[in-house]
Amino acid sequence: MDERFKKILTESAKLFQKCGIRSVSMDDICREMGISKKTMYQYVESKADLIAKILEHDHGQHEKAMDYKNRHDNLNAIDILLEVSKHVCEDMQKFNPSITFDLQKFYPEIFKTMLDKKKAYIFEKIKCNIERGIAEEIYRPDLDVDLVAQLYVQRLVDFHNPEFIASGNLSFEKVFRVMFENHIRGISNAKGVEYFEKQKQFLNDNI
Repeated sequence: MDERFKKILTESAKLFQKCGIRSVSMDDICREMGISKKTMYQYVESKADLIAKILEHDHGQHEKAMDYKNRHDNLNAIDILLEVSKHVCEDMQKFNPSITFDLQKFYPEIFKTMLDKKKAYIFEKIKCNIERGIAEEIYRPDLDVDLVAQLYVQRLVDFHNPEFIASGNLSFEKVFRVMFENHIRGISNAKGVEYFEKQKQFLNDNI
């Protein structure tokens, strides 16, 4: 990717994160970056196109990080989930609910495309993790793999609903911690639960 384009995406994302999508104009971004609108429009067609490309870039970076963590052959399925959960929680700490609100209200098609792509990706990763855990004999062999993966994805989707978090005055970290631990305990056999208990300090230290 062109380094200037990458900078446009990252700096625009920071501005949207700080001020909200609706309140930031293309003029604001160009002024903040010290570039002309002519330069900006060499890379994107409109604000909507910029937002779509930011989300696509962000998802690509997320996939790279997840794929890297899943390549550790020396880790079992529970270890991998713990590693991935740390990355997910770090992302959540940077998450601004107003961004989701603006996307849903003003750019619904872009939001749906992004959400569908994320759901499909996470579903496949969780499905592979469950199958790996069963093969390693730390997850229950009687699991409905597709259904469990779908339920996990749906819980993550709920995190992107600002009303879900606001209704209980909850933090993303607290909700994710409870959801994550319940997920592991629900799919693990006795051997897996025992192993998770030994590794739980990792969860407490990193999530």
